[in-house]
Parts: sequence; C-alpha cells; structure tokens
Amino acid sequence: MSKIIELREKRTKVWEQAKAFLDEKRGENGLLSAEDTATYEKMETEVVNLGKEIERLERQTAIDLELSKATSTALKTIPGDEPKGRASNEYDKAFWQYMRNRNSYEARNALTIGGDGTEGGYLVPDEFERTLIEALEEENIMRTLAKVITTSTGDRKIPVVASKGVATWVDEEGPYQDKDDAFDQVSIGAYKVATMIKVSEELLNDSVFNLESYIAKEFARRIGAKEEEAFLIGDGEGKPTGIFDNDSGGEIGATTAGATLKADEVFDLFYSLKAPYRKKAVFIMNDATVKEIRKLKDGNGVYLWQPSLTAGDPDTLLNRPVKTSAYVPTIAAGEKVIAFGDMGYYWIADRQGRIFQRLNELYAATGQVGFRAAQRVDGKLILKEAIKILKVKA
Repeated sequence: MSKIIELREKRTKVWEQAKAFLDEKRGENGLLSAEDTATYEKMETEVVNLGKEIERLERQTAIDLELSKATSTALKTIPGDEPKGRASNEYDKAFWQYMRNRNSYEARNALTIGGDGTEGGYLVPDEFERTLIEALEEENIMRTLAKVITTSTGDRKIPVVASKGVATWVDEEGPYQDKDDAFDQVSIGAYKVATMIKVSEELLNDSVFNLESYIAKEFARRIGAKEEEAFLIGDGEGKPTGIFDNDSGGEIGATTAGATLKADEVFDLFYSLKAPYRKKAVFIMNDATVKEIRKLKDGNGVYLWQPSLTAGDPDTLLNRPVKTSAYVPTIAAGEKVIAFGDMGYYWIADRQGRIFQRLNELYAATGQVGFRAAQRVDGKLILKEAIKILKVKA
C-alpha cells in the first residue's frame, strides 16, 4: 500500500508541475510553441503512465487479498441438505471432467442435472458462473456502473414513467383535474455473443494447469471487450443498444462551437443534466478526450480535471468521477465524445445459463482442443434524460 501512496504523491507532483509549465509557457493566444508542446506532452504521458501503474497495483492488492482468504469455510448446511443441480459439487466436478475429456458414465450422468445445452454444450456450474460474472465486471466499465439483472427466458418488459402527473389549483367544490403519470415500456431481450478458445492437449493433460481460471480470464477478456463496445456504441442491430446511439442513447446536452473543446461547453453538458441525476453521475470518454480536458480551466483559473489522491478513488472532472473506454469516439466533427449521467439507468440483462462446449476434432490436426463459449445478453438505456451527451459540431 505504501508503494501506491508513493506513486499517487508522485503523480500529483508531476501534474502540478505540468499545470505550472502550461501556465508559464502559454503565449498571448493561449497556445504553446511546438517545443513546449512536446515537453508538456511528455509530462502528461508520465501522469497517465503513473495512473495506469497505480491501477495495476490496486488490482494486484485486491487479488492478493482474495487469495489470502481461508480455503475452507464453516459448514453452513446440514447433512442431506447439500446444494442441488448446477450448484452441486457433483455437477461441478463432472463439468470439469468433461472439459478435460475425462468422461465417464458417472460424469455424463451428473451433467444431465443441468440439462444438455441447446447448442450441444453444457451450462456452466453456478459457482463458476459467478466467477465469470465477476471477471466480466473487471473487464467492462459499463457492468460496474449499470444495473445488471438476470432473466430466464423471453423479453423483459420494463415500465418507464414517460410523463409525470402534476397538482393543480381548483376552485372551492370545483372538479379535480385528471393529470396522472403516463407509462411506457422498454423491452430487453437477448443477443448472443460467443468466442472460441483453443488449448493445447499437453496443457489439458497437465494437472497443474488451472483450466477453470484460464477459461474465465479469456472469456472475460474477449466477451467483456465486445460487450463494452456494444453497451457504448451498439446500434441494437444484432447487439445491445449503446448510450451513444443516435436513436435510443442519451440526449444531446451540449454541442461544441468548433472542432475543439472549451471549458464552457463542459459546464453546459454538466448543467444540462437534471440535478437529481448529477448526484450519481459519471463522465465517460476516450483517453484522447481526457488529454484535451486536462488543459481546460474554469473562470477562476482552476483546472476542471483533478487527479485522484486516494487509493480506490477515480480521477474527477467538476468533482464527478471520470471513466475511460477506447470505444468512445475521439474528438472529430459530428462525433459524440462525452457521456455524463447516472449510468444506473442503463440496464444490462444477462440470460441465465452460459454455455460451454468442448470441440475435440476441430483442431486435432494441430494438437489442440477447442472450447466454444457463448452467452446471451442485452443492454438498453431505459430513461434517456438520465444521460446527456456532448457532441462536436458537424
């Protein structure tokens, strides 16, 4: 932890030096010379790299803490009341025997508890599914911010208040006005996202190789990246609808006057969001946009962007957290470049039961075994006014 604190202090110091350099070297037109720009960008790159190293150390600390926990727990169920179905130890053991191709009649029989997958594979054990969900959250910023629900089958209808009822003044003994809430519905379905994982036969036969951990990590990396792309910029065609979508995404809160960002435009975006949503709101943008934001000041000469000083806390913009993703468009004419709002109004629906299938023959010629993994998921913004978008002038 002392190393993390040391790096945070160093990052803050470098950032203060960068701000001082920027203030000192700006010309009358507010711009830097080519030489000064290169020096400033070098200092800014150090700030970014220190931030990434801090994040890595924080993740490492969290993993160390998890691995240091006791490997056994007190008995919480009485004999004869053991977990059933996909939550049972029998199913878990049989599933991983199947994955390593150590099939037996007992293993195949145990897997029928969860039922054959509709696509030829088997549903993953409950405990492993929780591991996958946790891993997906680590690889996907939207899963950490959005509301995540689990559905079984069919579409999920979500009632949304389209307009609110109001009170009116009435005359003595006059009629009451019927102005009640009006409701709409948002339907969340399921789209399939899948990947193929290949493992050498030598690794599979090595009892030391942690197949469960490897599959969880790879599944999270690949599926998590594809999900995040859809949750941000998806168009709803065969994939979830993202918060930057033109039709079903957030509302335009502000538009820039030109091709560059100005402090007033960030303020316009901030105050375009209703105050109740600002309490839990976060900014989402590309790293390249953060780079431009770092140069902006308010009317008192204070920089809008501030680095995190405390472990676990994010960097902030106007005192609200800043999250970054490579899938958010970069600054260019006509692009939507910043989202600001309460991401809890973006709902992610996971269809219960992820499917895994072992493919013995497909890669046999190269001495590998394939594993096909698939899940069904959808995501939609259920209340457009909860997220505002900054758009660059076309």
